Amino acid sequence: MLLSGWSCRGGLRVGLGLSRSWKHGGARKGIRSVVTKVSGATSVPNAVTDRIVGKWMIVCSGTVVGAVVLGGVTRLTESGLSMVDWHLIKEMKPPSSRAEWEAEFQKYQQFPEFKILNHDMTLNEFKFIWHMEYSHRMWGRAVGLAYILPAIYFWRKGWLSRSLKLRVVGLCGFVCFQGLLGWYMVKSGLEEKKDSHDIPRVSQYRLAAHLGSALVLYCASLWTGLSLLLPPSQMSNTGRMLLLRRFARGTGGLVFITALSGAFVAGLDAGLVYNSFPKMGERWVPDDLFAFSPALRNFFENPTTVQFDHRVLGIASVTAVTVLYALSRRMPMPRRTKMAISSLLAVVYMQAALGISTLLLHVPTPLAATHQSGSLVLLSLSLWLIHELRRLPK
Repeated sequence: MLLSGWSCRGGLRVGLGLSRSWKHGGARKGIRSVVTKVSGATSVPNAVTDRIVGKWMIVCSGTVVGAVVLGGVTRLTESGLSMVDWHLIKEMKPPSSRAEWEAEFQKYQQFPEFKILNHDMTLNEFKFIWHMEYSHRMWGRAVGLAYILPAIYFWRKGWLSRSLKLRVVGLCGFVCFQGLLGWYMVKSGLEEKKDSHDIPRVSQYRLAAHLGSALVLYCASLWTGLSLLLPPSQMSNTGRMLLLRRFARGTGGLVFITALSGAFVAGLDAGLVYNSFPKMGERWVPDDLFAFSPALRNFFENPTTVQFDHRVLGIASVTAVTVLYALSRRMPMPRRTKMAISSLLAVVYMQAALGISTLLLHVPTPLAATHQSGSLVLLSLSLWLIHELRRLPK
């Protein structure tokens, strides 16, 4: 009875639908379309799921910001070498008894930072730097979970398009790579140097690679989120707009390089070499700018040259954003795009003021951390503006 009832009512409609679809495009396509109509299912991904995935990407990019800022504070407080082991699960539980803390402290005492710099450190002082590094590592694990767990859920729900699946897989893989790169960086500060009097520090090359990959991860996540959340702006493709679009991309690249150069400044403590502005000491160009041989080494290993480069890049970024703003003044564009340009101009001058203040005050930790955070805000606004000015596909 049930079967005959279905055949008399719903079955007739399905059968008619299948016969029409067979005539116009084949049985497989007809079955898919009819089943969709009968079940009332909504195709995924769609506008609603895109917004959910876009918000997830924005949250993920925010967690990366937290990791970068916390990593900067860890570096400024010289806490990064306090944890001398790396275990993905085992180290998630911190020491809970005095005996466990003393055992952890004894492991730290076997490495160069304690022997050369912190040989008079107390257990309580060690606990502070250990907790700083522990917080950074645990935050890194939280970043990984923020990417991987929702990615699995959205994938199973069918909310990711084919292109978005490839991008999400790449982002999740990059998060894992970041963790390995972070430990590779820390290891460089735990190794015994040929000259026992060298100040123990992580390799500035590895530090720059770690920061650079974090910035790439952040930019890719933020761009994906903006693409899913913000409707495209209707921009005219005039010659002036083409110039503005190219200039905005170049400015964004300059801001990225300036932020990355800060890793070399931090890695070499180059902010403590010349604490004057605009001159470096008594000169515009210091005498020891090319003290190392070959000359190329100075750009990555000479603290004076590294600080000089960061200054020049910072001034160039301010100049580029100012020119970008001037170019946009008389061009018709949406309110949101104008807001992005105005915000970028305000933040670049604020960031320059923070950088100069940090230098003149001999790099106090709160101010230096704020300056590093400002570089991420500046990079975010640059990316937002580039996204607003992008050429739409025809």
